Amino acid sequence: MKKINFFLIGAALVAFVACGPSAKELAEKARQDSIRIADSITMVEQEQAIADSIATAALEQARLDSIATAEAEAAAKKGKK
Repeated sequence: MKKINFFLIGAALVAFVACGPSAKELAEKARQDSIRIADSITMVEQEQAIADSIATAALEQARLDSIATAEAEAAAKKGKK
């Protein structure tokens, strides 16, 4: 009876180990994960570039508005004199 139990336990252990992913499957999963991570990094970098572009445009618009306001005030003072 003990021999049968050891045989069944051994067979179950072999079946359990055999059901795991192969080295090829693990390598493919690692490759897919690295591609996914690289795509995520690229997406974040593109979003950051867009945000920087928007911030630069907002600063330039604020500068132009400031110049226009200063010119309008100068013209108003010149017209009053």
